[in-house]
Amino acid sequence: MRHLDVEGFPRLGRIGLGTWQFGSREWGYGDAYSSVTARALVGRALELGVTLFDTAEMYGWGRSERILGEALGSDAARVVVATKFLPVLPVARVVKARGYASLDRLGLDRIGIYQVHFPNRLFGMDTTMQGLAELQDEKVVDEIGVSNYDLARWRRAEHALGSRVLSNQVEFSLAKPGALDDLVPWAETNGRLVIAYSPLAQGLLGCRYDAYNPPPAFRARRRLFHPENLRRAQPLLELLQEVAAAHDATPAQIALAWTLHRGPVVAIPGASSVEQLEQNVEAAELELAEDEYAALTTQARAFEPDLRRHGPISFPSGRHSHS
Repeated sequence: MRHLDVEGFPRLGRIGLGTWQFGSREWGYGDAYSSVTARALVGRALELGVTLFDTAEMYGWGRSERILGEALGSDAARVVVATKFLPVLPVARVVKARGYASLDRLGLDRIGIYQVHFPNRLFGMDTTMQGLAELQDEKVVDEIGVSNYDLARWRRAEHALGSRVLSNQVEFSLAKPGALDDLVPWAETNGRLVIAYSPLAQGLLGCRYDAYNPPPAFRARRRLFHPENLRRAQPLLELLQEVAAAHDATPAQIALAWTLHRGPVVAIPGASSVEQLEQNVEAAELELAEDEYAALTTQARAFEPDLRRHGPISFPSGRHSHS
């Protein structure tokens, strides 16, 4: 697997493993996924050289952290485990308590990257960063990260912390390419890291679904899969299939390769099976031609989904095969 050399984390694999699904019924995977598949995924990821594993206290309300920690076992010392806290009351003492609680659930000696899950604009940043700085001083966490921050807020977080905020975990994919405009260039210039979550846009970029081939019910409830958005995505999905055919790859692999093509980016797709994990990791070896990258970027910027809330979703009747 191709790697990034980030200060403090040399040879960081370009594909990590997101564990949102661990311990959660939200994706419809069932109990067997949490008890069997999740652990198999972690074991295979280690074999494949995955070095970044991302979780959060709110994933399964702590279950994801527990499952990940148990699955990693003694191997946790040779990888980077990143987790996130829910900033409902992000004052210093609460931040510290949440950090120690995550450490306990994970069963680790230290957390590799401890991240603020999303901004809380009702509280000043100073008290949040004070708590994080104290966790660093107490050797509970190695690096501080944020998530879902725009560039201005990321820079303010660094100012409040008084040192680097290593990473910003944001939604970044062909379906949401905005990080290309500022976050990725700034990270490259300043030795920081962008962690791309939902790099396959919740499965949209796998090209399995359209208005006549709707996704399963648990996925169809997501606004990105509204029939109108599937229609709007069609030019992008068709180009993905074309580029995938040229590389003897899957559309999902091309989507991941696009995400990694520019700057210090690590993608953290989840996986429903070991086979999918293996395909995701293989994507780190793909190199897109500049004209392919440019064409995909143009289509990505042209895709404008309607993410307003809608009434009950009604897909057209009848189905056809989707090539």
